[in-house]
Amino acid sequence: MDQTPIQAPPCPQCGKPALHETRPFCSRRCADIDLGRWLKGVYRVPSEETPDPEAGGDDA
Repeated sequence: MDQTPIQAPPCPQCGKPALHETRPFCSRRCADIDLGRWLKGVYRVPSEETPDPEAGGDDA
């Protein structure tokens, strides 16, 4: 596989040049770090919605 740097924005985790093979990251390690953060809920999409008090809970 080609492991040459590409002309793209730098790796969002460490800032090194991204590689074509692991774009947008510089390595599999940085990609795995990012995946772990998504799975732990570190990254969230902001929302204007408020929780529905009638939509289930521990009272049912």
